[in-house]
Amino acid sequence: MFRVSREIDFCYGHRLMNYDGKCKHLHGHNGRAVITIEAPNLDDRGMVLDFSDIKQVVSNWIDDNLDHRMLLHRGDPVVPILQDMQEPIYLLDTNPTAENIAKLIFDFTREAGFPIVEARLWETPRCYATYSG
Repeated sequence: MFRVSREIDFCYGHRLMNYDGKCKHLHGHNGRAVITIEAPNLDDRGMVLDFSDIKQVVSNWIDDNLDHRMLLHRGDPVVPILQDMQEPIYLLDTNPTAENIAKLIFDFTREAGFPIVEARLWETPRCYATYSG
């Protein structure tokens, strides 16, 4: 089995609902998503997939939807305030934890037709969450 990975850096803010700690407050991260694609065989170029294909689809989606946005639970009471202020937000049906953001990126990548096996979200230089479906 062959695997390739692409790292995608982006900045985002969030806060966690039902959490008793610092992350219950609005705050931001310099995140890094790592997308890992797998294939049993290489294509006629000798590749699993061209890295630029991941960039064109997944990086652009992250840039358009997650980068420099507040990622919030749909039921967060701050959502209407930020919407009134026309702040950029992305709403999730789940708590915007690193685990759920990794799953969000995994699901998008799979729906885009890539044979993804893992999405990893580095929330800080020392902490990451992984989702592998």
